[in-house]
Amino acid sequence: MSAPDYLNLDGKTLHFFLTVFDEGSVSRAAERLGTSQSAVSHTLDKLRAITGDPLFVRSGRGIVPTSGALALVDKARASLDSLRTLTTSGTFDPATANQHFALVANDYQRDFLLPAFFKRVRAEAPGVTFSVNPSPFSRLDALREDRCQLMILPHPPEAADIVQRRLFSDHYVCFYDPECREAPSTMEAYEAAQHVAVLLAGATQLLVDQVISEMGLKHNIFLTLPNFSGLSDFIRGTDLLTTLPSLLGGTEMKGLASHPLPLDLPPLDMYMLWHKRYQDSPSHCWLRQSLIESCDNCLS
Repeated sequence: MSAPDYLNLDGKTLHFFLTVFDEGSVSRAAERLGTSQSAVSHTLDKLRAITGDPLFVRSGRGIVPTSGALALVDKARASLDSLRTLTTSGTFDPATANQHFALVANDYQRDFLLPAFFKRVRAEAPGVTFSVNPSPFSRLDALREDRCQLMILPHPPEAADIVQRRLFSDHYVCFYDPECREAPSTMEAYEAAQHVAVLLAGATQLLVDQVISEMGLKHNIFLTLPNFSGLSDFIRGTDLLTTLPSLLGGTEMKGLASHPLPLDLPPLDMYMLWHKRYQDSPSHCWLRQSLIESCDNCLS
């Protein structure tokens, strides 16, 4: 029996394998890759022939990786990273570049930062395209698996392979409809009111709820929503309150009044995160610097 021919390996084969591994499904991998299931299966067959391992086996209605596939994953990611450096020149010209970046941001960061950012980069780099996805539950894995190249998050966890930089700092205020109620200027008024709150996917408790709980105070939640979009419609015309980052007053909460909170909350620091594989990438350096400058312009 001849030894596996490693020279038949290529980046596309490894990319397809890792996508199937990440998605846990050939059909979902094909959808993500923008190709057919048969093309994905054919590529997996090629890798099976090279490695001599089935890679994935059926389990119930899905598939699971074999021990051989599990052993291959980290090596495949490292190999793709090495291949990527071969195609990265020492310079990056945004005017002639053709590249796609996947970003992660919830609707607060998206609506405040990204419209001006996209106008800027579209004029400077007409061949560069983007996609924006909401914050996933397993946040950092998306960076490690290269499913996105940049995240915008508050209070990110520390990780040796993830680089972070603070973009700006915001603070919480109380939004309300001045036609229906007065500002909650005392803690008693704040506690007595009913509130609309946002609990993003993957979060277990709101920051404001955590602080109020630690202070032994009451937060009377009438309604919890999964994002900020359309939240103002639930406040307008009612005596409800909502405690949100102040910068939303220029986007989602425009037209409502705001008032300082009758309690002290820690600041809301916003960071951009990226995997260290892109630390010295000229295109990624351009991406990060463009976002920093766009953010500075939005805050000025």
